Amino acid sequence: MMHWRPKIVSAVFSGLLVLVFAGCSDNPVTGERELSLVSTAAEIDIGERYYLPLQQSGNGLYTVDPALTGYVAEVGQRVAAVSDRSLPYEFVVLNTSIPNAWALPGGKIAITRGLLVEIESEAELAAVLGHEVVHAAARHGTHSMQRGILGQLILLAAAGAVSDPGDADILLGAGGVGLHLFEQNYSREAERDADYFGMKYMHAAGYDTAAAVTLQEKFVALNRGREPGWLDGLFASHPPSSERVRNNRAALADFPRGGDQGRSTYMQRIAYLKARRGAYEKADDAQQLLDDDPGTALQAIESAIRQEPKEPLFYGIKGKILSRQRRHQAAIRAFDEAIRRNTGYYEHYLGRGLAYDHLGQRTRARQDLERSSNLLPTAEASFSLAGIALDEGDRVKAKQLYLTVSRARGELGREAREAYVKLDLVDFPGRYVTADIYFDENQVVLKVANSTAHELKDIMVEIETIVNGVPGRPRLREVARVRARSFEVVETGISFREEDAVEVKTRIIRARPTT
Repeated sequence: MMHWRPKIVSAVFSGLLVLVFAGCSDNPVTGERELSLVSTAAEIDIGERYYLPLQQSGNGLYTVDPALTGYVAEVGQRVAAVSDRSLPYEFVVLNTSIPNAWALPGGKIAITRGLLVEIESEAELAAVLGHEVVHAAARHGTHSMQRGILGQLILLAAAGAVSDPGDADILLGAGGVGLHLFEQNYSREAERDADYFGMKYMHAAGYDTAAAVTLQEKFVALNRGREPGWLDGLFASHPPSSERVRNNRAALADFPRGGDQGRSTYMQRIAYLKARRGAYEKADDAQQLLDDDPGTALQAIESAIRQEPKEPLFYGIKGKILSRQRRHQAAIRAFDEAIRRNTGYYEHYLGRGLAYDHLGQRTRARQDLERSSNLLPTAEASFSLAGIALDEGDRVKAKQLYLTVSRARGELGREAREAYVKLDLVDFPGRYVTADIYFDENQVVLKVANSTAHELKDIMVEIETIVNGVPGRPRLREVARVRARSFEVVETGISFREEDAVEVKTRIIRARPTT
C-alpha cells in the first residue's frame, strides 16, 4: 500500500511553484509570458552538443556539391538575420532522400537532400528555413525539454513522498517511460507560430511570402497522396493540414505577397542534384534490397555509382552489401573509397571495422570501430569492441562495453546481456548463484540455485557452521552442474545432534558457464 506524506508533497510542489514563477520571461518571438528554465548559453551548448550526432544519424552531410550547401546556408542566414533573436545560426544539408528539416536549440538547423529536390524556388527554401529559425528563436525545442524536466521533478517529488521505497521504484519506472528531455515533434501551437513568424521573417528578408502558401499546399497534396518516404520525415515532425494552408493565406494580410521568388536561381543551384536524382533512387533501392536480395542490391548500387561516382554514400552501401555476401576484402576496398571521399561519416568506419574484425585483423578493426564510436556511438561498434577487448585479455573493458550494449533493444542487446553475465559471473558468482540451507534429519542440506540463462558448472560453495556458539572449520562443497534457471539439492556431509544449537552460513566461491 502506498502512504503519502502530505507535508513533503506540499513542500516539494511549493518549491516547484517557486521555480516556475522565478523562471518566467517574455518569449523573444511572440512576446508572451512563459516559463524559461534554460538559459541562452545552455541552449547553445545543447545545440552544439547534439548537432554532430544528429547529423551522423541522419546519413551524414551531403558533400558532393559544396556549392549547394553554401547556397542553402546563405539563404538561411539571410532569413536568420531578421529574426527576433540573435543566435549562432548554422545550416547544413543532410545526405538522405527522406524529406525533412529540423532545428535544435541554439539555432542549429538541418535540411535534407530529399526535401531540396522537392522545393521549386528560393522563396520556398526560405519558407522552410524560416519556419525552422522560428522554432529555434522561440525556444520550441527548449520548451519540450522543460516539460521533460518538470515531469522528472514531479516524479522525483512523488518518489520522495511515499514511505515505501518499493513504491517509489514503481513510480519512477512507470512514469519515466516516454519522458524525453528533447522531442522533435512540436505542439500545434508551436507549428502555427513557426508558420506565421516564418512568413514574417521571409517578408523582412525580401522573399515572396506567397511561397509559404504554395509550399504548404504542395505538402498537403503529397500527404494526401501518401508518397513513399514523406510520412517518415517532414510530415512526422511537421504534419501538414488544410488548417495550416488557411492560416498561411490569412497571414498574407500581415505580410503581403511580392518580393523575391528566386525560381530561376534556385533551379540553377539545384540542377546538379536533380540531374542525379535517379542515382539516389537506385541507392535507396539497394538499401531496401540489402537483406533480402544482396545480388540485386549490388547491381543497383553499381548503377548508382556509374551515374554519380563522387558520392561516398554509394561506396558505403556497396561495402555493406559485400559484407553481407561475406566478401570482406572487397567490402574493405569499397569502404576505403567511401572514406577517401568523406572522412567524417561514422558508418563507413563502422563497416570497415566490422569487415576487419571478420578477417581477424584486430588492430585495424579496433581503430576503425573506435573512430566510428567517436563520431556516433552505436551498439554494433561497442559490441564488436567488447569482443576485441576480451580477445586481448581486457575483461574490465569488455564488461563495460557489454553492459552499455545490454541496454539496447533487440537481438544485439540480448547477446550483450548474456556476454556480460558470463563475465560477471566469474568475478561475482554470488550475484547469480544462491546456496540456501535446510535441515533434514540432523543433516545440513544445500539448495544451490542458478538464476542465469546459462548452465553452470564447477560451482564451489563455502559452508561455515557455528555449533553451540563454537565456529567450525569452513568446508567446501562442489556442485558439478546446475541447469539454467534451476536448482540442485546436495548433501553437505555435515551432521549435528538434535539438542545442538546450529547456525550455518554459505558463500559462493566459484561458478563457471558450461559454454
